[in-house]
Amino acid sequence: MKILIIEDEPLVANDLLKTINQLEPAAQVLAIIPNVTGAKNWFANNVQPDLIFSDIQLSDGVSFEIFEQNQQITCTIIFTTAYDAYAIRAFKLNSIDYLLKPIDEQDLAKALAKYRSFRHEESNSLKELILHLTQEPRKYKERFLSQQRNSLVPVRVDEIAFFHKEELIFIHTVGGEKLLSDQSTLDDLESLVDPTLFFRVNRQYLVHLQSVARVKTTHKGLSVQLKPPFAQELDLSREKATAFKQWLG
Repeated sequence: MKILIIEDEPLVANDLLKTINQLEPAAQVLAIIPNVTGAKNWFANNVQPDLIFSDIQLSDGVSFEIFEQNQQITCTIIFTTAYDAYAIRAFKLNSIDYLLKPIDEQDLAKALAKYRSFRHEESNSLKELILHLTQEPRKYKERFLSQQRNSLVPVRVDEIAFFHKEELIFIHTVGGEKLLSDQSTLDDLESLVDPTLFFRVNRQYLVHLQSVARVKTTHKGLSVQLKPPFAQELDLSREKATAFKQWLG
């Protein structure tokens, strides 16, 4: 069995390698790749492995990009991540399992057993995953990283008023700070936050419930006014108006 690991945290990658060697002594780990760019280059110059263990949130993007942009990658994937918000999207690819960090040795052993069992069969793991997600509470991010000079600084969810996409993604705090986010897209952010706390008002704004001051009806739909120190009034379409009112209430 030839295995490729895509993981940007060296300690996690080394622990995964060690556990794989213990559980599958005959397996050959071809490489440990830390980012999306490196993985794309690797697949362009190497024969596909039998199995991939891939983290989802990497330093330069989301690993789905690797597989969605290269339809020739047909080998089996086991995704690893600290958050299960990506689960359904993961199983639209060639994934047979989805392991939450920190990865338990027994869970990894079960995933490897599932790989052996499913090698020559059509996977029905999406149904299993949906059942799992209805039984287990989802885990959402409790803090996000902001880039400040040459450092990364954590920002708690309860400190965030809204996320704003300009050319880059910015975190606006309830204290009026504007911080550069470590996330690359609002779509990724939306999948990581608790939907009872955050609402995607439009293409540019993902708003925390605590920052909404009032809502007015307009000819376009709704106008969402944010609490001070913010002066923004955000347009919300008629199509989203009902869902927003239900969320707000």
